[in-house]
Amino acid sequence: MGKNKFLSCISMVLALIFVFGSITYADSSAVVTLGKDLSEQQRKQILDIFGIDEKEAVVIEVNNEEERKYLEGIASEAQLGKVTMSSAYVELLKEGSGIEVETHNISWVTEEMYQSALITAGVKDAKIIAAAPFPVSGTGALTGILKAFEQATGKKISDEQKKVANEEIIQTGELGEKIGQEEASELIRLIKEKIVETKTKDPEEIKKIIIDVAGKLDINLNVEQIQDIIKLMEKISSLDLDTKEIKKQLINISKKVDKTLKENEEVRSILQKILDMLKKLIQSLFSSN
Repeated sequence: MGKNKFLSCISMVLALIFVFGSITYADSSAVVTLGKDLSEQQRKQILDIFGIDEKEAVVIEVNNEEERKYLEGIASEAQLGKVTMSSAYVELLKEGSGIEVETHNISWVTEEMYQSALITAGVKDAKIIAAAPFPVSGTGALTGILKAFEQATGKKISDEQKKVANEEIIQTGELGEKIGQEEASELIRLIKEKIVETKTKDPEEIKKIIIDVAGKLDINLNVEQIQDIIKLMEKISSLDLDTKEIKKQLINISKKVDKTLKENEEVRSILQKILDMLKKLIQSLFSSN
């Protein structure tokens, strides 16, 4: 076989490898916030949960003082604690991907509660992992998530949005203790969407929406619970939120699974085609001798 033909075949092989590599690996922007009070062993444990090496992402710390800035007056002292163990992983996704949330050792705040509160804070199109080395409530993790998102995007989230998002998590969690976590998350989400959609600011109109949504979900609320939700929704109504954006960020999980499976099938199909081409190239090399 001639030298030129051999070099040509090698070039084609390298080109195919390059093409396949560009398909399977995409650029990403990941930031990790680690609780300041984690030990070295616990830091490693958290990074293992995130599935990354400390050199693979921007790593910053979050402390109890930062958590208290947005939770004092909202969360109980027991929820605030004295140390910060909750950590977060934030990876920016392509537009339209929505917010994906995963939790490890978070016992009180649900993934849905994080999703809804993050939308209130203006977060979008991101993969979020909240984790701790042992079971914690997770109330302080939102501070780390928002700090990581700001670092990843280079955009500042207003203190007002952070405060309201934290209040939403606390209130939803406390309501969940009375009516169930899933029910509370669905109730707050639907009320919020209606408030944002109608741009309602009047307390009496907000009350009507709350009662209407609760009725449709067959949820009984007492007077105190209704008043608490009214106060929260008044604050949410003052933020620049968009109903379409809210719904876009809460993409159905099953659709995401179907999309992932489809993409995996496409990658496997491309890989098989590349292997077939390589096989033909090898056969051609040997048949030329």
